[in-house]
Amino acid sequence: MEYKIISFPLTMSFANIENTVYPTLLLDKENIILVDCGFIGSLPILENQLKRYGVSIDQITGLVLTHHDHDHMGAAAAIKRRNPAIKIYASAVEAAFISAEEKPLRLVQAEEMQKTLLPEQQDFGKAFCEMLRKVEPVEVDVYLNNEECMDWCEGCRILATPGHTPGHISLLMEKDYIVITGDAIVVEDDKPVIANPQFTLDIKQAEKSMEKLLSLKAKAYYCYHGGIYVPAESNI
Repeated sequence: MEYKIISFPLTMSFANIENTVYPTLLLDKENIILVDCGFIGSLPILENQLKRYGVSIDQITGLVLTHHDHDHMGAAAAIKRRNPAIKIYASAVEAAFISAEEKPLRLVQAEEMQKTLLPEQQDFGKAFCEMLRKVEPVEVDVYLNNEECMDWCEGCRILATPGHTPGHISLLMEKDYIVITGDAIVVEDDKPVIANPQFTLDIKQAEKSMEKLLSLKAKAYYCYHGGIYVPAESNI
């Protein structure tokens, strides 16, 4: 095996709403890197999915968190307990929220929005805030910087893609020219769009980050929401 870049589905429910996300697995001779890891309580489902590719939690060498949202880092603390040797990677900005050194901005936002919800929306809003409070913090071992190059899968360049959150990052797999977007781009109706504009912390930055990634004209975009987007001009 030289290396593999695998996007795979992970499905859970919240308030009877089913949600599927797509973490990415980077496999090479020396590294097993998981990019984002799903929701609170998703570890058993994640384990079953990883088995399909011959990987166990104990074998993972690194976990990259593109940002601090609950659906991206919800299982991180459980993974770290299972595999204490794993290194957790994120930007320095996001690390403060991932570790709860600073109050997570998504929780701040949700609590503010709760004040404006209609009566029939209050119960859902309260449940969402409570779920965010239950996200376990975890320490980040390695800070990833914009344009930094890692040796994963023969070259992985870190790209700062702020907007959805301030320290959001995406990954460019340089040999295959595949972008792992996190929430900088999501797929809806087979088109690339901004993730949940109403919850995006800086919409102007988010628009610039999406434009930045699309301007790369990558062969494929591995999106956490919606799966793989292949541009019409791609020769895949």
